[in-house]
Amino acid sequence: MEQVTIYGRSSCGFCVRAKHLCEARNIPYVWIDMVERGMSKQDIANEIGRPVHTVPQILVGREYVGGFDQFYAWVRDHETELTR
Repeated sequence: MEQVTIYGRSSCGFCVRAKHLCEARNIPYVWIDMVERGMSKQDIANEIGRPVHTVPQILVGREYVGGFDQFYAWVRDHETELTR
């Protein structure tokens, strides 16, 4: 399983839900708190190579997945791989 990278804010409910989803499924992840690091949405856009309007922004390995809803769908679609 490739590592998940979550760009977000601790005050964002969807960001927190993405972290909890990783923890519940034992998915390795890195949490990048944009407030703690002093990052803007433009900084995140520069990192992921696409415009950012909302957080979280989530990648699996180098693959851009999207926000929480897209990540939740990705987890559902890869459930068999995650339980190995």
